Amino acid sequence: MRDRKFSATDNFGEEQRQQRQARLAPLFALIFGNIVIAISPAFVRYADVGPISSGFWRLALAVPILFFIGRFSGFRISAIARSAIYLAALAGVIFGLDIICWHLGIFRTKLGNATLFGNSASILLVIYGVILSRKLPPPMQTIAVIGAFTGAALLMAQSLELSARNLTGDLLSLFAGLFYTFYLLIMIRLRATTESWGALTMASFFAAITLLIGALWAGEDIYPDIWWPLIALAITSQILGTGLMTYALPYFSHLVIGLTLLIQPALAALTGWVFFGENLTRLDIIGGLMVMAALALVHFSEKKR
Repeated sequence: MRDRKFSATDNFGEEQRQQRQARLAPLFALIFGNIVIAISPAFVRYADVGPISSGFWRLALAVPILFFIGRFSGFRISAIARSAIYLAALAGVIFGLDIICWHLGIFRTKLGNATLFGNSASILLVIYGVILSRKLPPPMQTIAVIGAFTGAALLMAQSLELSARNLTGDLLSLFAGLFYTFYLLIMIRLRATTESWGALTMASFFAAITLLIGALWAGEDIYPDIWWPLIALAITSQILGTGLMTYALPYFSHLVIGLTLLIQPALAALTGWVFFGENLTRLDIIGGLMVMAALALVHFSEKKR
């Protein structure tokens, strides 16, 4: 009897360990995906094509690789429902508009402004999650939300500069955040029925078409002389960053996904200090730590699914 009891307890403990490990992979993907996406503005500025054209190459170079990864993972376009293809097309068009606004905004305002307004999806997703659940988050998660947005405000306090000169770029970045919110909401729905790499491949294909039309309409130079920034942009931002985030979407609430987006301004401040010699003040450090602490608090306070 003792051996039998011990065996049952041991199996239960093993199941708990497996459940914890199963949740760690999506959490790592969500966090690391945001970290990789945060470095993409640098490659956009290094590219020798127009901002919309750089967005086109980000997707066009990534689509074949995403397709082969999807094939390896079992994705078959013939097995996808027509409704899923329509959702992917809608997500792709909206994602294309997001990239157009974001890339144009990067050149028309301060990087701190673009980072702040471009990540407005974080607060929009939190608000949408509250509306969807029809109730406020539990006290611990409410504290985490307040702490995360306070930390983000501290991070941006040094670089935010509201002025008429930056207005166009600020508005473009704000629209980018709005489009990105809708894109994530559609992808969350699409991922409920579609494998992650397949969903991302289809959305990226339609986004590339949207960006190509936008680049031609804007009269930009499309063909580059220097390829490495565009290749780096495709690998980091689209294949790794967006790919990992797409994989992680079904595993977390809108609240967690929204707050995780705040990693990007925290990393932007750190990147500016390490690579561009920008001052990293005490407020920046405190703000970054507050964002990280809030993410940990809201994740571990959620009920296990």
